Amino acid sequence: MDFCIQLSPYLPEKSYGGARLYSDMVELAVLAEQVGFESVSTTEHHLINCLMMPAPLILATKIAAHTQKIKILTSVVVLPLHDMRVFAGEIITADIFCQGRLLLGVGRGAFKYEMERMGIPMDETRERFDESLDVLNALLNKEEVSWNGKYYKFDALTIMPRPIAPGSPQIMMAVMVPEGIYHCVLRGFHIQTTPLAGNHQLLVNQVAAFNRGKEDLGRTENCPTLSLSRLAHFTMSDEDALSKIDLAYTYYSRFDNVFTGPGIVEHGMIKPLPRNQTREELAESLLICGKQEMIDKLSIYSDLGIDRIILNINFGAEHSEMIENVHRIAEEVMPHFQ
Repeated sequence: MDFCIQLSPYLPEKSYGGARLYSDMVELAVLAEQVGFESVSTTEHHLINCLMMPAPLILATKIAAHTQKIKILTSVVVLPLHDMRVFAGEIITADIFCQGRLLLGVGRGAFKYEMERMGIPMDETRERFDESLDVLNALLNKEEVSWNGKYYKFDALTIMPRPIAPGSPQIMMAVMVPEGIYHCVLRGFHIQTTPLAGNHQLLVNQVAAFNRGKEDLGRTENCPTLSLSRLAHFTMSDEDALSKIDLAYTYYSRFDNVFTGPGIVEHGMIKPLPRNQTREELAESLLICGKQEMIDKLSIYSDLGIDRIILNINFGAEHSEMIENVHRIAEEVMPHFQ
């Protein structure tokens, strides 16, 4: 099982500033490569202080300029927010600057507040995403593409420059519903999923759907991979664990506000709202724990056949603590899975 650090820019205090926060993210990416992580990933979100990265391809090229071999994932870019005729060229250019290390994770958008402030009704995101994905695939793989759909209508055109190789960069789909996972795998896409706060059975169902799709696809080379995203922190004591669970609880009180509603955002800062889930229940679904517990929990994922674990370690801890965490995970956890 490969390990990935998710670069999730989270700004609990506006005074910390974007310049300092993004410098922290680049430092984490460089360190991740040095200590042996297979990849780093970056999000796309606008207008909010949680997962705050409005330009993921720019961050990807910045990381590529400071690293040599680590894979760089978008996790994920939101296709309905972009014009594929422009975005396809930006993707190809970013992949060139990343020396072919880019894995393009794509999604339809998760936060109603964000999508609707950008002029995209939430109930249209699935339909817009599906057509955008088809257009993007055509533009990346073919020349002189024309289109006559609901959201795109254009005469024949060719995106320039052309991709480094046919079909590059490869595409990873963000999907949670098991049946959706199955159908995406049948199309040859890599998968990123998460049960969020769901129970273990949901994860088992997600993995089963992936494996069923992979078997029905019937490939022996360039097979789809399954990545799992989890919030994590390697703790050193019970007190450390409790303090990090408190931070995670506050993080999710903001996340839930824009993920499930009502979307109360003031001057770019998501308002933390009361949660139905207790801290103890939240802790059970996260990887905020000491060495042995983390190894035991990750072993469940490894045994299920997860190909890559994406660890979000930025949920409010100090940057120095995140640096230390990357070292600990690399030195004390990763060797058990390699």
